[in-house]
Amino acid sequence: MANDDVVLKQYLSKYKHRDFTAREVINLIQVYRSLTYRLEAFVFNNGTRKDLLNLEGTIPVNYKGAYYNIPVCIWLMDTHPQNAPLCFVKPTSDMSIKVSKYVDSNGKVYLPYLHEWTQNGSTLQKLIQCMVTAFGELPPVYSKPRTEARPPYPVSSFMPPAAGGYPFPQGAPQPGYPSPVPYPTTSNLPYPSFGTPYPGSVSSNGMPYPPAAATTTPYPPAAGYGPGPGPDVAGGTITEEHIKASLLSAVEDKLRRRLKEQSQQSQAELETLRRTQQELREGKTRLEDILTRLQRERTELDKNVAVLQEKERELQTAIERLQEQEGVDVDEAVVTTAPLYSQLLNAFAEEATLEDAIYYMGEALRKEVIDLDTFLKQVRTLARRQFTLRALMHKCRQKAQLAC
Repeated sequence: MANDDVVLKQYLSKYKHRDFTAREVINLIQVYRSLTYRLEAFVFNNGTRKDLLNLEGTIPVNYKGAYYNIPVCIWLMDTHPQNAPLCFVKPTSDMSIKVSKYVDSNGKVYLPYLHEWTQNGSTLQKLIQCMVTAFGELPPVYSKPRTEARPPYPVSSFMPPAAGGYPFPQGAPQPGYPSPVPYPTTSNLPYPSFGTPYPGSVSSNGMPYPPAAATTTPYPPAAGYGPGPGPDVAGGTITEEHIKASLLSAVEDKLRRRLKEQSQQSQAELETLRRTQQELREGKTRLEDILTRLQRERTELDKNVAVLQEKERELQTAIERLQEQEGVDVDEAVVTTAPLYSQLLNAFAEEATLEDAIYYMGEALRKEVIDLDTFLKQVRTLARRQFTLRALMHKCRQKAQLAC
């Protein structure tokens, strides 16, 4: 157990709830000892691959009084237990998947327990118990018919099950041990081949019994029993009509059972196709929305490109026109629309020149080009003129109703 804990924590190093998942897996494999774990790459429907923990093995299922080992594999998400596991039936080479409302043609398991999975209330042990119950109602696999010649057996000994009708018997489980024992070893006779590789349970003396589902026999029943006429036969004599009626009843029961199984299988396949159709319709709607949005964005981009190209042509034309012209006189380029604006512009230009003159007078004094008396005298004259110009600009702005 300590070794399992170390190995599991190494496998679950990227899992969100590593310790919780490791404890739950250890508790599970102690109950279902046929299950083994390993880290494998799982490929999702969108093509992405992710290393996930895989629980693989068999679980015991009681179907009509006989126990069968059903091969399954359970993939735990890296967010376990927030998200439900992915469960599959994994048939061997001599098995085939039997589609039902619980299993699709790919072997994926659909259960209400998985659909209603919750982080706090759902566990792996309860999940397997639900799988055992569901598979006991509708077995997920059946045995393939063998191609080799069948040994002769009397028709009255037993009636072998039809191919596709029943799962694989694996003997009865030992008390206190959930994993079933493969087969009893009280007989050294080879296991016979009848229609399916595993026709039914084995009795204590090693002779095969018919499976639980094959309750109708092709030979005539005794008087008063079975589907035949029964106790109204005079003197207990079985006539040809009685045998014919019994055979017809047996065939009718077998056909009715076969039609019921085929109907259930067809309904399960139809339900799978309906789910696939719904998913495809939803995907088509999403793709159409994405395509519409891309077309709208493309139209806007084409408009923006056209505007930019037009602006580029205008800029190129303006550059060419400016290159053809001679030098521009600044005084002639700036023309005011009224005498008041002209007075304001001239006062602003002169005030800016006085600002520069005062700056350069300070630089001349710093470099000792002029003395302090000359500096003070000139600065006083320039400052007085600057004050007059600023007052004039203020009055002009007020007159023109501009911001002061």
